[in-house]
Amino acid sequence: MSGTVERALAAALYRDDDASLDTGASLLAADPGADAALARHGEELLARAWRRGWQPADVVRTTGRQLEDRHVRVLAALVGAETARYGRLPPRWPEQVEEQAGVAPWSADRFSYATAVLELYRLLTRLPTLEPVGPPPGGAPVTAPVPGDSRTLARIRALLAKAEATGYPQEAEAFTAKAQELMARHRLDEAALTDPARTSDEPAAVRIGVDPPYEAAKAILLDAVASANRCRAVWNEAFGFSTVVGFAADLEAVEVLYTSLLVQGDTAMTAAEAAQRKGGRKRTKTFRQSFLLAYAHRLGDRLASTSRRVSAEAPTLLPVLAARDVAVAARADRMFPETVSTRGRGATDRAGWDHGTAAADRAATGRHRGELPDA
Repeated sequence: MSGTVERALAAALYRDDDASLDTGASLLAADPGADAALARHGEELLARAWRRGWQPADVVRTTGRQLEDRHVRVLAALVGAETARYGRLPPRWPEQVEEQAGVAPWSADRFSYATAVLELYRLLTRLPTLEPVGPPPGGAPVTAPVPGDSRTLARIRALLAKAEATGYPQEAEAFTAKAQELMARHRLDEAALTDPARTSDEPAAVRIGVDPPYEAAKAILLDAVASANRCRAVWNEAFGFSTVVGFAADLEAVEVLYTSLLVQGDTAMTAAEAAQRKGGRKRTKTFRQSFLLAYAHRLGDRLASTSRRVSAEAPTLLPVLAARDVAVAARADRMFPETVSTRGRGATDRAGWDHGTAAADRAATGRHRGELPDA
């Protein structure tokens, strides 16, 4: 590391005042020869984050929540440079890295750019250790998890795409309900093929972003989708994600369904607000909060109902499904031994609640979840 970079980092990284940040940025701006060493230090900070359980999407999400767009754009270039060092990336990493490759770079005068870099490095330096959901890059050879039936997942995606695209609520309900039924039946097929002697077929974990606004309602929705599909979700409010634990095929389906239901819910909420405005009522935050809470609770009931109905069609497989549930719960408890239950902010707008319930009835089928675990 160059002397300029060492002095700049010593001045700026471990203090929170603007004066020290300006001092570090001034040193860097005056020495173009220090740019390469500064970039290498950023890569080292990312490599340390990977070892602490972070993945590219997590770092990008946290940077976006705590800093600004320019920092995310600086980070995107840094992620691309650091991950290019590895011959092979762990599962799910290539998609996350590729997403950052499409982010437009940020350019500015040398002082402004150095300031943004130091602000980003301050954040990276202070990232805590997370419970890992997969191996970091650069370690032992990565064995990809056994994926679910790609044809089944493709059919689920197609059904949900139709649910999102149709302008007819009854069609959206039918498409989404069919997708959940297909997920449940695929789970039965997997259970029927499970070899009790296999020890490698174990639950995995993924992180799914829970973005503002109305994060609590969205976390409840994700928890409902996960529970209906025999997974466990643990919400980390501070960093804006939930960790979902389950078997690989179920995790894929949960992520796809949750994303689709968010799209459908946003569309339905926009339409409900338009109807409210025609009636002379202004759009309100309490309406949206109540809408999304009702939407999440009602969908939880209907999704779980569909899963129970399908599971009851194959009573001989119930012991296998129960064993898988125990394995998922055990993995979640090992990862998060000190979770607490968090009750979301209550719904205070009756119209929002009624519209959210109606939208859920048009979107899918499944269990009522009033609480969700919080990391």
